[in-house]
Amino acid sequence: MAVEDGKKLRDHGLQSERLLWPTKGPGVFEQEVAAMEQAVGLTTLEKAVAWAQTKSMWPDTFGLACCAIEMMSIVSSRHDIARFGMEAFRASPRQADLLIVSGRVVHKMAAPIRQVYDQMLEPKWVIAMGACASSGGMFNNYTTLQGVDKILAVDVHVPGCPPRPEALMEGIVRLHEKVMAGVPPAYEIRGVAS
Repeated sequence: MAVEDGKKLRDHGLQSERLLWPTKGPGVFEQEVAAMEQAVGLTTLEKAVAWAQTKSMWPDTFGLACCAIEMMSIVSSRHDIARFGMEAFRASPRQADLLIVSGRVVHKMAAPIRQVYDQMLEPKWVIAMGACASSGGMFNNYTTLQGVDKILAVDVHVPGCPPRPEALMEGIVRLHEKVMAGVPPAYEIRGVAS
């Protein structure tokens, strides 16, 4: 399912306070259907698969700079990423479906990061963590790639320099909301540069 031009994430069912009006809520029919689904335990195959995908995302890390320290701290007891079922950071891209790119990406690392991305199984998602991974940050020079989205299709950008672990967890929650709403991964929407 590709997102047509002009359609918003809100139209795909993404329930986020950033996308919906604060005063707008579900209609009476939607509330009754939701209550019936919870009482009887009804669901669709797509919803069940999306729920399973959000509860079993295994991240593959690509820590390149100072953002990697903040990323590592989300597995600590203070932040506890295990509550999302994501505590197993994979060392092999063939076992991961979420790539967290944290830190500045120089042109020398563009080929290895693309190779890691290509080895991941589908469906796969990408989080660009920090200002450097998202836009090059303060490094506007010939060595630094001005955003990892030049070589990968990024699903969620987490701002900050470096972003706090809470910001990364917020990005993970937003990614889970996209998956639960049925929004396809970024590589299906925009494609990937070759």
